[in-house]
Amino acid sequence: MTRTKCTLVDTPASLDEACREFVAAPVIGVDTETTGFDPYRSRIRLLQLAVPDHNVVIDLFKVPALDHPELRQVLSSANRIKVLHNAKFDLKMLLHHGGIEVRGVFDTLLASKLIAAGAPDISHGLAAVSERYLGEEVDKTAQSSDWSGQLTSEQLEYAAKDAELMLPLKRELEAKLYDLQMHEVAGLEFECVLPIAAMELAGMAIDRDCWLKQAQVVQQAHDILSVELKKALAEGIEQLSLFGDPDINLDSPAQIIEALGRMGINVEGTRSWQLQPIARDFPVVHKLLEYRTVQKALSSYGPSMLNHISPVTGRLHPDFRQIGASGGRMSCSDPNLQQIPNTPEYRTCFRAPAGRKLVIADYSQIELRILADWSQDAALVKALVSGEDLHCATASQMLGVRIDEVSKEQRAAAKQLNYGLMYGLGPQGLAARIECSIEEAEDLIRKYFGAYKGVAEWLREAADRAIQDRVSRTRSGRMVSFTFDPADRAQVAAMERFGKNAPIQGSSADIIKRALARLYEPLKPLSARVVNCVHDEIVVEVVEENAEASKQIMEREMILAAREFIRSVPMTVDVAISDAWLK
Repeated sequence: MTRTKCTLVDTPASLDEACREFVAAPVIGVDTETTGFDPYRSRIRLLQLAVPDHNVVIDLFKVPALDHPELRQVLSSANRIKVLHNAKFDLKMLLHHGGIEVRGVFDTLLASKLIAAGAPDISHGLAAVSERYLGEEVDKTAQSSDWSGQLTSEQLEYAAKDAELMLPLKRELEAKLYDLQMHEVAGLEFECVLPIAAMELAGMAIDRDCWLKQAQVVQQAHDILSVELKKALAEGIEQLSLFGDPDINLDSPAQIIEALGRMGINVEGTRSWQLQPIARDFPVVHKLLEYRTVQKALSSYGPSMLNHISPVTGRLHPDFRQIGASGGRMSCSDPNLQQIPNTPEYRTCFRAPAGRKLVIADYSQIELRILADWSQDAALVKALVSGEDLHCATASQMLGVRIDEVSKEQRAAAKQLNYGLMYGLGPQGLAARIECSIEEAEDLIRKYFGAYKGVAEWLREAADRAIQDRVSRTRSGRMVSFTFDPADRAQVAAMERFGKNAPIQGSSADIIKRALARLYEPLKPLSARVVNCVHDEIVVEVVEENAEASKQIMEREMILAAREFIRSVPMTVDVAISDAWLK
């Protein structure tokens, strides 16, 4: 076997020579080795480039390669494909330390995830992907070694190998993407890597004092509810503590079930979906659910959120996993800004710095518009095209009343049906949400599907397709696979629900990613930067004088992004300019 030539670049002369070779290369394998994972507190030690039969390892501690004009041009050119694994990490490093916007990306991690289509128990690390597609084992032990000191030959060989692997991996993965007809969605994902990397680098500002004050309010509510709930459950248990307080662990399902049972309330479990149907009838169950809500808020949105603030920037820099769910949605962690409650108490704590504004834009009823476009239900399309209040129009259509005579309760029921049925909402769930009997809920669902026959047919076909084909697709061609035991009725029912929603939610993810890609270039001249993305919402921070211009760009580009996927109904984007994350 011919051994690939490997060159260590550690002098300006050798850098010039290496750059001349890579300027003409149409496809380049790229990787970096860094002294840490935080761009603000670590440095890039090595930059590795690979073309067929030649690997180059550039020691950035010895040569200022990121300032080299030819290298910068190669990395930033969209006409030359750069193949990376988990490209977002390398792009963040290169953007922060070199101001280089890497374009023309092919990300082998994202490609592997697309091909897997959400199948469980599949690893997408470089070692696993290389073994799966190339039959080649990769030793990753050197990855966690010290890259800040004198480098060993083993480290240099490891670094060069990672970049070299990118070229054959691209060939295998690209062929598979074409076979599965997912090359278009792959392009959508690859174009989004740079905008997401820039979003993570920008981070989001948070007001420490405001957050701590809200956390204290929640802690006080938690303490009061804890005492009240223990007293309410006291008649259901026999043991009391030495001081007379009920001796019950509110976090123990077994003790809760026992206490409720002694009160004549028999439940099989204490999950929310098991308790909600009886919460109206038993005040103690309602208080238990209230306690759980406050407890979750305290654990998820308490003082620990402030531990994530960067000591360098004073901002939060979460990790957005670009394909975080099988349907294509992004997920977020460290911290999870996508799950911040949509209430003023929390969102007012996320404030723009002095002299800047936040521009918040979100798609209005995007999943319902996708459903209308997919189902081509004449009544639903008409309601959305008319511009009338959709939930009032739905209530009018299903109940046979004039739209101006729809009551508040009827609109609320229609709203729950509009949003819930594509998620598999059944009579029991609807009854719990709008506080009616199961029989009344069943009647409302019948009337809804009677009014929207096209929706009923599409949802039924989507569920059947999930079971029969075990796969569905979004508008971009993204595949979502379904794994279940056909003999298990509960699993089949769950997959039917998922089959209804996956193509809709996945298409929504396609649209928001397309919007992020479209917004990147137009916002730059305005000193505007995307700082957060929550499913169908994008948040931009901008200098105050450019806020209105940013608002117009966001509305325009987000609508154009949606029109690439949805054409039969209008898309609406609600945009607001604010000092805080409020609309």
